[in-house]
Amino acid sequence: MNARTPAEHLLQSADALSHISQQWDDDIVRQLTDYIAIPAKSPGFAPDWEQLGFIDTVVRNAAAWVEAQRVPGLKLEVVRLPGRTPVIFFEVEGTQPGSNAASAQTVLMYGHLDKQPEFEGWRSDLGPWTPKYEDGKLYGRGGADDGYAIYASIAAVQELKRQNVMHPRIVGLVETCEESGSVDLLPYIDLLKTRLGDVGLVICLDSGAGNYDQLWLTTSLRGMASGTLKVEILTEGVHSGDSSGLVPSSFRIMRMVLDRLEDSKTGRLLPQSFYCEVPADRVAQANATAQILGDEIYRRFPWAHYDCGGSTTFALPTTTDPLQALLKRTWEPTLSVTGAEGFPALKDAGNVLRPYSAFKLSLRLPPLVDAVACLGELKALLEDDAPYQAKVTFKPDGAASGWNAPGIDSWFETALNAASRAHFGADCGYIGQGGTIPLMNMLSKGFPTAQMMVCGVLGPKSNAHGPNEFLHVPYAKKLTAAVAQVIASMPAARP
Repeated sequence: MNARTPAEHLLQSADALSHISQQWDDDIVRQLTDYIAIPAKSPGFAPDWEQLGFIDTVVRNAAAWVEAQRVPGLKLEVVRLPGRTPVIFFEVEGTQPGSNAASAQTVLMYGHLDKQPEFEGWRSDLGPWTPKYEDGKLYGRGGADDGYAIYASIAAVQELKRQNVMHPRIVGLVETCEESGSVDLLPYIDLLKTRLGDVGLVICLDSGAGNYDQLWLTTSLRGMASGTLKVEILTEGVHSGDSSGLVPSSFRIMRMVLDRLEDSKTGRLLPQSFYCEVPADRVAQANATAQILGDEIYRRFPWAHYDCGGSTTFALPTTTDPLQALLKRTWEPTLSVTGAEGFPALKDAGNVLRPYSAFKLSLRLPPLVDAVACLGELKALLEDDAPYQAKVTFKPDGAASGWNAPGIDSWFETALNAASRAHFGADCGYIGQGGTIPLMNMLSKGFPTAQMMVCGVLGPKSNAHGPNEFLHVPYAKKLTAAVAQVIASMPAARP
């Protein structure tokens, strides 16, 4: 029992989960079904977002739903800065003694409503904008990443109110530019900083889960640097029979340039400045998580397979060691090519030597590496001294450094384990994530003593950003209840 509150004001876990589950079934799933149907692509993928109006629609719908809940003490505002995507800001008066004083601590709840683009390969009966609820999974783009966050956040606050549990002041910040690197967010944080207050707990519902059997706390996030690498050798395409062997292929030059960055045999990036030492506590946590998840760390991916001599052969990961698998996807730099240009579709590919090749490069960087510095080094590495004096250009899209969670206070660790046991029957798990949430670095710098509850519903096979993305509703229900319980456990004053 928390010393700050009498027993009758502690959250009743079973009652909370029952009521929250009913709210998900009766209302939230329907709200998210409507949300998925709206192609509110992030501005990086829809530069005409303002004219399209989809982002404004999901913001308007979410804000209207929050206001319709009539949460006591809640005030909501849609904040707009010229030329930037909007944010939703809400605040709920605290009920703890002194919780609304200027010196009191605040809980900050975060989510986003913008989405990744469609991508290919959806199951024949599914699609990015055609939601389908099946076997407890709500399929469609954005439901799990991260449309559910604002609905779950408010449902957690509602449960505190329903049970008359005393709580700190709570604020919410829901952006619409996260999938584009949160480039619009910092001006809003500057604008709203005084209204955020002294943030003592951040709840970010935009992360993942190692399984669906316990609460998972994200301990680190990788950084990201991206851009377009273009190799030009001709001003127009020419007959390959006439030119090949004399005119070097732009694709071969691309391979030569990328060899400066990556060892293609191992996938290891070559610049040593892109690496950092993994903290000992993160290695220990990864080892514990490896014991929990085992082979599922890599088996959960949809590996290509084929028939070989009557048996099924599957493609292999870079490692089958569970500990190394965790560290590779969270603490090692890696390169992915996520798009290409200059290549005709196969059905249109004639005997022509193409004038150029362009690749979209996405680098994931370890949490403690400066992404902006890496981007500058990357540009020089790729462009300088081009083979055959080809025109090689790297146009950066942006960079966001990763994040390593601060130390955990005893009250927070106790609350996480208690909430996980109450709703899942197991202690909280700790896992690094390979994705990037730029806000977390901003908040850690602005509120260095805040506890960070970074978690989410992106568990095995949920496939955010890819085809067949789904929201695991049973897990989301338990996560919502766990969030309410952790808020209820937060001390009235900084320890």
